[in-house]
Amino acid sequence: MYWNRFTLSTLLALGCACAQAADPPAAPAVTLRQVMAAAATNADANIARLGVDAGRADVRAADHAPMPVLSAKAASIDLQNGVGAGNPLTRKRIDKGVGVDWTWERGNKRALRTRAAEDTLQALQADAEQVRLAQQQQAQDAFWELLAAQERLAEITAIGDDARSLGGIADRRLRVGDLSEQDALRIRVESDRAQADVRSARLDVQRAALALHQLTRLGDESAAGATLRAEGDWPTADALPAVDAGGATWSLLADRQPEVRAARARATAAQAALDGALALKKTDVTWGASFDHYPGTSNRLLELRLSIPLQVGYAHEGEIGRAQAELAQAQESLTQAQLRAQGNVQRMALELGAVAARARDYDGLVLPRARQAEDRAQLAYERGALPLSDLLDARRTLRSVVLEALSTRADHAKAAGAWLLLHSQQAP
Repeated sequence: MYWNRFTLSTLLALGCACAQAADPPAAPAVTLRQVMAAAATNADANIARLGVDAGRADVRAADHAPMPVLSAKAASIDLQNGVGAGNPLTRKRIDKGVGVDWTWERGNKRALRTRAAEDTLQALQADAEQVRLAQQQQAQDAFWELLAAQERLAEITAIGDDARSLGGIADRRLRVGDLSEQDALRIRVESDRAQADVRSARLDVQRAALALHQLTRLGDESAAGATLRAEGDWPTADALPAVDAGGATWSLLADRQPEVRAARARATAAQAALDGALALKKTDVTWGASFDHYPGTSNRLLELRLSIPLQVGYAHEGEIGRAQAELAQAQESLTQAQLRAQGNVQRMALELGAVAARARDYDGLVLPRARQAEDRAQLAYERGALPLSDLLDARRTLRSVVLEALSTRADHAKAAGAWLLLHSQQAP
């Protein structure tokens, strides 16, 4: 019997220790600053930066003169009478020579080619910035979604605790005959429903944490980011740049958007490419010289060469026509990008103003009144002064208002973050 008691107690202790060891670690807290920094260096942002590196290499490739060409020849080899005896390099009758040829580019082709590559590099840099801002915006939205999901879980858990407490009161009132069995059953249903809402809210937290992890790779890699916890405060309107600044400021903000800067750089590059195509009409000249050795005639012979392509029947109409079409296309793309940017800035300003007002209404008026109504309804019900249906209606209203308030806070935070990112963009 003693051995059985010892074994049982030992197994229980080991089971408790294993249960404690198996408890999941505390979720690591991440701030908005950490999220923004991680999103700026995620895979998509790195791919865009590699494109910028490729653009720098294109500039290096464009900014060089044509390379000289080294040539060697062996001519006047007499296959009928032979070339004679002796050393092939000094005695045999073979006309040997070593020469160098170099092309002189005319029409400023190198500078135009380099300028087009440099403008394309500026477009790639703007594209990379746009990708970075997009990734930061997505990560920022995911951060606010996670924070909203956490607060939603806390609110719904509190509502579930209140429902469980109300269920206990209902059971006591049922035992003393102060509550009908039908009302007690309705309260139990509401309590079970509240617990189901808690489980659903917990799942929403895990989903939001996973979405944030996929964008930033923060958190526990083995847990696929499900252990992340957002830590921060909701943004306030006082910390934001002016929303109703007017058309001049909005036009300046639109002009700073990476999409506009990239389109402008590509239009400039297309103009340089057109100038380069027109420069093809100026024919390049190839200079050459060679030193020859021909035994029996002379050991030091010099040859000078000059070659010029003859533009007969074709004046590079194809290259020029394509460059003109690409320039017109780039200019049209620039116009469209400017219109989109201006509309985007105006839309963001209007949305931010509207959602900020909605958030103030919910936080200052709607949510406090819903809580007050629910508290009074519960107190009145406990004292028998309010029917159960009214109490349940007050609870449902509070739950709905809480969820709407959190959704409004998240929408305001997203709009505020987008507005701040818009103001953080570099000047053109």
